[in-house]
Amino acid sequence: MVYQPACGARDILPLDVARQRWLEHRLERVFQSWSYQEIITPTIETLATLTAGGALKPETVIQVHSGSDELLGLRPELTASIARAAVTRMAGMQLPQRLYYKTNVFRRSAMGGSTAGDLGSQQEFFQAGVELLGATGLAADAEILWLVQECLSALGVDNAYLMVGDAQLTQLLLAEFPTELQNVVRQCLASLDRVSLQQLPSPWAERACQLFDLRGSLRDVEDELERWRVSAEIHQRFQALRQLLELVGDRLTVTLDLSLIQSFNYYTGIVFEVLVATETELRLVGQGGRYDQLLSVYHPDGTALPGIGFVFNVEQLLQAIASPPASLLAARSQWLVVPLNPAALGAALQHAQTLRLDGSTRVEMALLELAPEQIRAYARDRQIPYIAWIDVDTPPQIESLIDPLTLTQSRETATLLPPRS
Repeated sequence: MVYQPACGARDILPLDVARQRWLEHRLERVFQSWSYQEIITPTIETLATLTAGGALKPETVIQVHSGSDELLGLRPELTASIARAAVTRMAGMQLPQRLYYKTNVFRRSAMGGSTAGDLGSQQEFFQAGVELLGATGLAADAEILWLVQECLSALGVDNAYLMVGDAQLTQLLLAEFPTELQNVVRQCLASLDRVSLQQLPSPWAERACQLFDLRGSLRDVEDELERWRVSAEIHQRFQALRQLLELVGDRLTVTLDLSLIQSFNYYTGIVFEVLVATETELRLVGQGGRYDQLLSVYHPDGTALPGIGFVFNVEQLLQAIASPPASLLAARSQWLVVPLNPAALGAALQHAQTLRLDGSTRVEMALLELAPEQIRAYARDRQIPYIAWIDVDTPPQIESLIDPLTLTQSRETATLLPPRS
């Protein structure tokens, strides 16, 4: 029998782990520079927590069997878990709360929709994102959009696009349809189903298709709304959205899309998707939005607390950007410590530990009994620059496999040089 990972799971090998950590560390530095603090929530939540408020259906959650009657599930995203923690464990803390996370989530591959990270049959995904809780208004929304741009800049991404919508504005536009058609139109927009919209009764089919296509520059969308002769409430909401996007300015290439509806149905304000242009496609790498009612679902007293956040899908983002070459990511040893005989093993272990004392030097022991030339070949193959030959009651013999004069004098290189005698 050949043992394989479970369906929807996969192994992440060392080089891919290094690329993932490289990306996560850069995002983390940006989050921290904006005063966001890391939070870790349980991998397993009660099914009631994950489906509270109707944002998710129980069948979309990967459920876990437990020894009790309580139904459990693997978290499909982090916002619900953070909302629960914020109004229970963090209740009474000073607002606003700025929180970030970098972790894995689990989703059934049949969920569909435009959720960032849906990769075929894959069911485990890695995410990094933020939640800004207890703040609303223009300043909070602008902070989140600026933070998205700062993250992309830290990763060297200059070909990103931001698709921005407004859940409240879209809902106002949907309210102009007959009550029995509103949910149908909403579902078609969420699933990008234009064909079904064309089959609606007249004149609503035409208006629904117009809403489906309501995207473009601020000016283009505004002109289209003026032709619709929309209500004063819609016009007022649009002007607030205009003010926000003008604050973003030229930091991102922004397309306004009032047909944008996220698969997680708890958004109440701006919603957005982050796309990166590759040689062959626009790849969805992140998404976010405002959710001012979600936290009231978890609050013991039903108290409302505003929130807004975004998430990057780590795997999608890695595939869309130019990560460092493997040579920079490989965690190579700087020293190979070789006991010359069995009696020297204790001294070799002690010398290796001495080299590791500063915590920044990678040292490995030679574990195989090989001839000296085989040891040198092993070190060259692994690009280990220094060998320490250890014998009993004699000083270590240091052999360099590179010419120190050709090394670039950098902080990284300095850790490779043998200690002064």
